Amino acid sequence: MLEVKDVSKLYNERRGVQHIDFSMARGEVVGFLGPNGAGKTTTMRMITGYLHPTSGSISIDGISMADHGGTARSKIGYLPESPPLYPDMTVKSYLRFVADIRGVSVRERSVRISEMVDRLGLQGRENQAIRGLSKGYKQRLGLAQAIIHKPDLLVLDEPTSGLDPNQIVEIRQLIRELGEQHTVLLSTHILPEVNTLCNRVIIIHQGQIVLDELPEQLGTALGQESKLHLIVKGTAAEVVEAITVIPEIAHIESESNDQEVHLQITAKEQADIREALFFTLANAGYPLLEMKRESTSLEDVFTRLTTEEESGDAQI
Repeated sequence: MLEVKDVSKLYNERRGVQHIDFSMARGEVVGFLGPNGAGKTTTMRMITGYLHPTSGSISIDGISMADHGGTARSKIGYLPESPPLYPDMTVKSYLRFVADIRGVSVRERSVRISEMVDRLGLQGRENQAIRGLSKGYKQRLGLAQAIIHKPDLLVLDEPTSGLDPNQIVEIRQLIRELGEQHTVLLSTHILPEVNTLCNRVIIIHQGQIVLDELPEQLGTALGQESKLHLIVKGTAAEVVEAITVIPEIAHIESESNDQEVHLQITAKEQADIREALFFTLANAGYPLLEMKRESTSLEDVFTRLTTEEESGDAQI
């Protein structure tokens, strides 16, 4: 649906982003992460046609942004960090203006405006001047202008920036609903937002993509060791002795609690030792009460990848 191929952008001989390469399938909600100055906004502005890449190509549904920019842009809805609002306009007049420049037919315009008002929760504010709206309602209106022409791809740059906690919850719910009908590229610095809304994560650092992975595979992508937490009935010394026969175990930490022992077990090189643990403990007569995998958090991955030096070997 979206193809970004080997895209670079130079600013006065200095590289803004370099060799950006990824694609998005229809229906995906992708989190686009990176520290300040990493190249997120530059990349998003190139995807939306507001900035021309120095090299590489971008296409939407096979339509080249360079060769057929107008057609490609018509398939995109864009919410920049600061929504393009006009304070003196009313909500309704602004939506009418956006519908016009987005090519919505006169026949459909009133229906589409009513849909936006209902869908984005703007009822009762249609005739209010934009300058009098709260930050949350301005963001709702920004989302409305991004989708009024029914785009295939929705590009959102920091959509919850500057909102209070209640407004953040409301906007996240709106994004979740939009993700059911649109392909969404979401740039944010709020990592829990990605965990909540996205089914794929891209991290950019120093102008290059350093990770492109499914959330559940973050640990594997970094080659980290697998960690398990177990609760076993028995004494620590006996239980630890029983499971040390498993060669894939790299490290064991134990803590006794009454007649139970809590174990933190690290496996070598992503080895899956759950079955071996289960049968080893069962054969030794130690009941396994609980076993769960400790997943690698997005926060850990982000910190590790974005604190490496530019020449470091953490890039993927």
